Amino acid sequence: MTNSEITMDGSGDSRAHASLRAGPTEAAGRFEVSLHPSMEPLEAEWRMLDGLSGNSLHHAYQWCRAWAANHASHLALLRVTFDGELLLILPLEVKQGRLFRTARLIGTEHSNLNTGLFAHNASGVITSPARADALAGAISGALRGLADIVMLDRLPGNWRGAPNPFALLPGVANPNPSFQLPLLGSIQPTLAQINAKRRRKKMRTSERRLAEMGGYDYVIARTRDEAHALLDTFFRQKAERFATLGLPDVFRDPETQAFFHALAARVDDDVHLMELNAIRLRGEHDGRIVAVAGLSRKADHVICQFGSIDEALAGDASPGELLFYRMIERLSAEGVRLFDFGVGDQPYKRSWCSIETPLRDIVLPVTLAGRLASLRHHLVVRAKRMIKANSAIYARIQRTRRRRQGKTFVNGAD
Repeated sequence: MTNSEITMDGSGDSRAHASLRAGPTEAAGRFEVSLHPSMEPLEAEWRMLDGLSGNSLHHAYQWCRAWAANHASHLALLRVTFDGELLLILPLEVKQGRLFRTARLIGTEHSNLNTGLFAHNASGVITSPARADALAGAISGALRGLADIVMLDRLPGNWRGAPNPFALLPGVANPNPSFQLPLLGSIQPTLAQINAKRRRKKMRTSERRLAEMGGYDYVIARTRDEAHALLDTFFRQKAERFATLGLPDVFRDPETQAFFHALAARVDDDVHLMELNAIRLRGEHDGRIVAVAGLSRKADHVICQFGSIDEALAGDASPGELLFYRMIERLSAEGVRLFDFGVGDQPYKRSWCSIETPLRDIVLPVTLAGRLASLRHHLVVRAKRMIKANSAIYARIQRTRRRRQGKTFVNGAD
């Protein structure tokens, strides 16, 4: 059984306590959650957790600060301890919908990996359903009055061989997995995992077609001006692609573009939150950018956050595929061990990847409205899973999508 209570500390932060009272073989534990409206008081501990390899770079202090600085975010930052020791920082923002208020991880709509910021021993703490319930109760209690539901989207149950400490919390399987390719020190053994002959043939075809146009350079933005220029090219190419498909442009908002520009401006940092890569033409179209990709790197893990191509000029040359080849070739030699294509089941990702990572949505209702929101989320996810489980219907949807997309170079969830 779990007991919860809310108190206030001297700084005005609310605190939720969940005391675990389990059977005699289970040692009593205590979770304490403090709620903070700003990032600065947590900076030192936050940056310390940033350094742990299992924590997503999407929750890095600088990443979240850039998002909050460019959005009208109502921050709800949770600091969680267990028996007085730091266990977790959960960087949330609360958004008001038409019917309910949702607390989500900061910037989650543009995140390809969500984990939470856990201490190194967290998996050894949340070891039973009783403790998971106690933690869920403490998190929900801390947000009472601010949110109706806590929604932690697209968390891997296991990440790089370790279980996610949230694995025992209530949730539902997300219908979209993420996809990864191990890098094995050089391009040859890396490609051997995924039909090297076919992949090299596609690369040579792309190079031959681009050679007919005057050749190309693989470029990486090294200055702020180069990074901003490539990012603006991406926004333009992506807007054209979304318009062609009749889809809303998820990068259109000035706040979102300013956020990515803030990340791209940090070209001289040790942490590569946003590195812009591109294929640039020579010859008649000298200087024309025909493919762009944004990469984020933490230690030996790289995530491709987004990509685009200039379909009007070089779409039939598959410049996006060529750019992936060049990025993976370079990063393999630089000691990167995992190239992450992010969330969303798309044919080009399956053609590159040998790992498919299932994801879960953690759903914690806080109020009655939150319980209704939770039910709605479960029904939507179940419907998506049923569609994907019906091979005939899903194949028809995928064929329609491929006909509309052509040789697209898209990165995002279904």
